[in-house]
Amino acid sequence: MNNIEIYNETGKEIKELEIIKKLVDFAIEYEKLDNLVFNIIIVDNEHIRDINKNYRNIDRSTDVITFALEDNKDFPNMPYRILGDIYISLDKVEEQSKLYGHSFLRELAFLTIHGFLHLLGYDHMNSEDEKVMFSKQELILNEYGIQKNS
Repeated sequence: MNNIEIYNETGKEIKELEIIKKLVDFAIEYEKLDNLVFNIIIVDNEHIRDINKNYRNIDRSTDVITFALEDNKDFPNMPYRILGDIYISLDKVEEQSKLYGHSFLRELAFLTIHGFLHLLGYDHMNSEDEKVMFSKQELILNEYGIQKNS
């Protein structure tokens, strides 16, 4: 049993959140996982900038930030995996969907899966890891039916 919560802290309506929930369920199945707990929190640029500044010492907004609890080796073992939180900037979703020429849904889905994979320990700090992570993102999105430039 998984417990994934999506919080919209922007005050703006986001019709695509139901699709995002189904996409996350699909990604969990795709990865053959179960008993996961994590949150997806949709915020604005100002909020994500504050998080970026306070936790990464980078004073600018970004599109997605994850807090992976399993990165902490002292985190206790539980009968379920508490992965952490994914913060996504709604402003960046809107901006980047226009910049990259695809739909709002595609950008929101991409950032959600990107954050999910970070929570699972994937990373893109070097070109080899980036290739693994980005191909997995595309596989999940394509398998679910959310194509590039859609």
